Amino acid sequence: MRSCDRCGKGVQVGMNVSHSHVRTKKRSYPNLHAFTIKERAISRRVKFCTKCLRIVKAQQAKKVEKNPVSTQEEVILPV
Repeated sequence: MRSCDRCGKGVQVGMNVSHSHVRTKKRSYPNLHAFTIKERAISRRVKFCTKCLRIVKAQQAKKVEKNPVSTQEEVILPV
């Protein structure tokens, strides 16, 4: 199985314990999401766990807020 590309969180292994104390193995998988990151002209598709996804989205929002790129330039018409 895959793991988070940022923090490395992966599959956790544990035991199910029944009322009679019979133990069976279980696996817990991380909640991974595919996300596209643009770095300059290159876009990459990575997998992040939900916690890292929130952090990365907040970092991208700060980056856009700090360096806003206007897609529509203001046009001033002469009067």
